[in-house]
Amino acid sequence: MIIEKAASQLEAIGNVTRLQIYRALVRAGEDGLPVGKLQEKLEIPASTLSHHLKRLVDTGLVIQDRQATTLICTANYKHMNALIGYLADECCADAACSKQTDETVA
Repeated sequence: MIIEKAASQLEAIGNVTRLQIYRALVRAGEDGLPVGKLQEKLEIPASTLSHHLKRLVDTGLVIQDRQATTLICTANYKHMNALIGYLADECCADAACSKQTDETVA
């Protein structure tokens, strides 16, 4: 993964509203959620949802698919896993990992 792409994706989910949207879509699974149901679930205005979804779609984290008159949003699990892998792949590559306890993780 290119570092610029990872930074763009992390920036996209660095916004509270977009993170809520993304988590709802990840939880929804492969079937995704219709935009209307997502709006209802998160209790945000349609224009706000549209604005934030565009950012998530532009970074590749969300896929939108029109089914007749319904727009279905789905988390792009391939890109999500690539981002997570990018962050974790080189864990401790330059030093030994220290064991973290619940007290050291804040």
